[in-house]
Amino acid sequence: MSTPETLFETRWIRMLRIGHWDFVRRPQADVCVGILAITPENEILLVEQFRIPVQRRVIEIPAGIVGDEPEYLGESLAQTAARELLEETGYRAGAIEPLLASPTSAGLTSEFMHLFFAKDLVRENEGGGVSGEEITVHRVPLNEVRGWLHAQEASGKAIDCKIQAALWQAGY
Repeated sequence: MSTPETLFETRWIRMLRIGHWDFVRRPQADVCVGILAITPENEILLVEQFRIPVQRRVIEIPAGIVGDEPEYLGESLAQTAARELLEETGYRAGAIEPLLASPTSAGLTSEFMHLFFAKDLVRENEGGGVSGEEITVHRVPLNEVRGWLHAQEASGKAIDCKIQAALWQAGY
């Protein structure tokens, strides 16, 4: 494996080159988590937020970067998934099970996404993220999610494909 050459770095992103290929990596972590969360009322928990790179609001499953904050260094993937779920949606999971791991965009970044399935959810607060995040939480009946997502897309929002990947992997 070749040693990458650093081309540029900020607090949040590092641009690297190996041979003829340029790619990005986060300085703090190469791993993120996404959480498929289904409430006892059979609703999927989705989050919506404005994403600067795509310049529009995006509908996503709750997600977060592993080890990006000093106080969470050493946290396991499942612990990060549980924490991010609570921060973003206000729901605590009784159980977190792994679904799959995949590169997020193998030609652009070294990052891997680990998807989890959160079960036995209990609502503890309104969610909405931590300071600086402006997250809207959506509770969508599972049997209406595809139509709801189509309507959101028709209104100009982007739909993250990890929603469908997680639903498919969990058997929905």
